[in-house]
Amino acid sequence: MDQQPVRTRMRLPELVTRLLGRPADAQVPAPRRRANPDAVVDCAVYVNGHREPGRPHYADAYARARRGRNTFVWLGLHDPGAAVMAAVGRTFGLDEFAVGQALADGHRPTVQRHGDVTLLVLRTAGYVAHHELTDTSEVIDTGDVMVFLGDRFVITVRHGAAGALTPVREEIQGRPAVLAEGPWAVAYAVCSRMVDLYLEVAGHVERDLERAEETVFARDRSADIQQLYQLKREVVEFKRAVLPLQAPLRSLLEQRPDGPPRGLHRWFADVDARLARAVDRVAAYDDLLTSIVQSRLAQLTVEQNNDMRKIAAWAAIAATQTGIAGIYGMNFANMPELGWRYGYFAALGLMAAVAFLLHRLFRRSGWL
Repeated sequence: MDQQPVRTRMRLPELVTRLLGRPADAQVPAPRRRANPDAVVDCAVYVNGHREPGRPHYADAYARARRGRNTFVWLGLHDPGAAVMAAVGRTFGLDEFAVGQALADGHRPTVQRHGDVTLLVLRTAGYVAHHELTDTSEVIDTGDVMVFLGDRFVITVRHGAAGALTPVREEIQGRPAVLAEGPWAVAYAVCSRMVDLYLEVAGHVERDLERAEETVFARDRSADIQQLYQLKREVVEFKRAVLPLQAPLRSLLEQRPDGPPRGLHRWFADVDARLARAVDRVAAYDDLLTSIVQSRLAQLTVEQNNDMRKIAAWAAIAATQTGIAGIYGMNFANMPELGWRYGYFAALGLMAAVAFLLHRLFRRSGWL
C-alpha cells in the first residue's frame, strides 16, 4: 500500500513571507508624493468654496477636481519656464498657442477664447518708493498676469515683481460664498486686486505730481526738465496698463454662456466702476503733467530770453567803450585831443559816463 504524501498546512504569514519576501506585518511604504516645480507659488483644490488641506501636485489636484462636484483647482505660477509651462499645458489641455502666450510678457489687457478655455490678461502695477525724483528714477513697476479659466481649473501666470497674488488667495478664501461660484470667482478676485493696486499707485503718483508742481512754480524754480520727462514716461506707462482694461472687463459683463456666472455679475460691475475711477485719475494726471512740462518749458524760454537781454545789454555797454577807444586810438595828426594834456582822462570819463547812463537805462527797462 503506497503512502500518500503528507501535506503540511502553511499558515498565512508564512505564505505571505514566501511570496513577497517580507513579513506579513511589515508596513508597505507609502508612495512618494510628487513635488511641484519651483515656479508653482501655490496649488489648491476647492470644493463648494472651501479649500482642501494640503498643497498637492497640480496633476493630482486636477485629477481630484475632475472627479468631484462643485470642485476646481487653482494653480498659481510665477515666471514659469518653457518646460514647466509645457507640462502644465499638457495636463490641463492648453493648446500650443496659449502656452506660448503664457511664456511671454508685456501683453495688452484682453479677453481671448481658446476653445473651452478663456484667457484673461491684465497688467500689474506697483509704486517704487524714492526719496527724490531724478532723470532715471523708476516710479512705477509694471508686469502682467494671465488667468486661464476652464471648467474645473483656473491657472494664474504672473510675470514681474508687481502684483503678487498671495493676498488675493487669502482674501477670496475668506469668502466661500463667492468662491463657490467656481473658477470665475478667482478671475473676479484678481481683477479686483489689480484695480485696487491701480488706485493705490494713483495716490502715490498724485503726491509726486504735487511735489513736481510746487518745484516748478517755486521762486528758485529748481525743477529739471529731464526729471519731469522721466515722470511723464512713468505716468504714460501706468496709463497703458490701466486704460486698455476697460474694454475686456466690460465684455465680461455681457450675458455669454462662456462668461462669468450670473452670481458674479454684480461683483464684476463693482470692479468696472472702480476701474473707471482709476482711469479718470490717471488720465487727469497725464493731462496735469503735460501742463506742468509745458509750463516748465515756457519758463525755460523766458529765462533764456532774460539771459539774452542781459547779454545784449552788457554787449551794448561794452560796444560804446570799444567805439570810444577805437576812435581815440586812430592817432591821426589832425586830432586836437591827442595834444591835449587831459585828453586821456577826459576819454576815460566819457567812457564811464556813457556806461553809467546805459546801465541805468537798461535797469529801468528790465534788461539788467
